[in-house]
Amino acid sequence: MSDLFDLPVSGAYHLVSAMSSLIEPFAGPVAVPVAIVIFTVVIRLLLHPFSRAAVRGERARAVLMPRVSELQQRHSNDPERLRREIAKLQAEPGSSLFVGFLPMLAQLPFFWVLYRLFSAVTITGHPNALLAGSLFGAPIGLHWPLLSGTPVFIGLAVLLAVVAWFSVRWQSRRAAEAGISTPRVLRLLPYGTVLTAAFVPLAAGLYLLTSTAWTVAERALLYR
Repeated sequence: MSDLFDLPVSGAYHLVSAMSSLIEPFAGPVAVPVAIVIFTVVIRLLLHPFSRAAVRGERARAVLMPRVSELQQRHSNDPERLRREIAKLQAEPGSSLFVGFLPMLAQLPFFWVLYRLFSAVTITGHPNALLAGSLFGAPIGLHWPLLSGTPVFIGLAVLLAVVAWFSVRWQSRRAAEAGISTPRVLRLLPYGTVLTAAFVPLAAGLYLLTSTAWTVAERALLYR
């Protein structure tokens, strides 16, 4: 039975292969990794409207926070009434909590396709030529060698941690401006990319690094 992702994986294979062939005269041995970065940027550009919607939603919720506090004081002795009134506020256009997760949820299929693309030895019955690509000597389809000091993977982990730090710092500043206390678990969540990179091919790790760096820069620009 054909896998649900066979067609998207095949399409991504031809797209990344075409990009790699196009830039190979300039990028040389790192053509495939550079093609992955370009592929990721294209995806994030396509998903940019979701990011804008998420920012509008967050701003709408920030405006609602004083009204929520007022309702909590007014109906402190009537939990059921308080629940109904807050539900009405959350039902207002653009204030849904779900909107804030749109960019992340929209990326999941693309991440899974890229994971499958660089985990499969064959694509539509043919050898996966992209697996011949490498980054500073590390095969692009390689998973993090256990207990290994491979420089590429260490560098990837460090860069992911740096991007996560900037993300946490930005989130904390936004929360402080809104007068909201950020739970510790949410401050640690961005560092999950470092752990994820340890279990996916190097190509998927590059996608994570490019996408998370894009997110930090994008949100900084959208909130200016």
